[in-house]
Amino acid sequence: MALIIKKLNNYDKNIIVITGHMGSGKSLIGKKLAKYLNWQHFDSDKEIEKSEEKKISEIFKDNGEKYFRKQEEIIIKSLLKKKYSVISLGGGSITIKDIRKLIRNKSISIFLKVDIDVLIKRLKKTKNRPLLLNTDVRKKIIKLDKDRHNFYNSSDIIIENKKYYRDTVKEIIKILTN
Repeated sequence: MALIIKKLNNYDKNIIVITGHMGSGKSLIGKKLAKYLNWQHFDSDKEIEKSEEKKISEIFKDNGEKYFRKQEEIIIKSLLKKKYSVISLGGGSITIKDIRKLIRNKSISIFLKVDIDVLIKRLKKTKNRPLLLNTDVRKKIIKLDKDRHNFYNSSDIIIENKKYYRDTVKEIIKILTN
């Protein structure tokens, strides 16, 4: 079930931003939605890796989270200038105030909502998520949700990511075209 939590008065915006927790399916849904719309797709984490010429985990290890967030902000600001694009954001990018403001002004934002227990199941064996290394995954996901919940829920559209990505994409298209 999809919920529109505030009236969208500007569906002619030509940038869609997908937000949500790590493991929520932002990259896959963003890619499939962009293909359906015949738009470009950008994954902010992949763009950071290209720019830095190293994996996110290496950036965290070598330079720390603060440095990563600064690079993330630079990359996302540049992506938000690209028309007819779907941008899958990293889970923590929504914590950056300037990014939230730009998203609100320049795009239609979609929060992919996934049950916390499902996220934990998906992420409990991950080795490439810096925020989940050497920590209790359940506690960390619950804390991240507590810290980011209000940011995610201020999205234009909140949609539960279905078991099958096709169903989620169809529901997004239905909302956007009605």
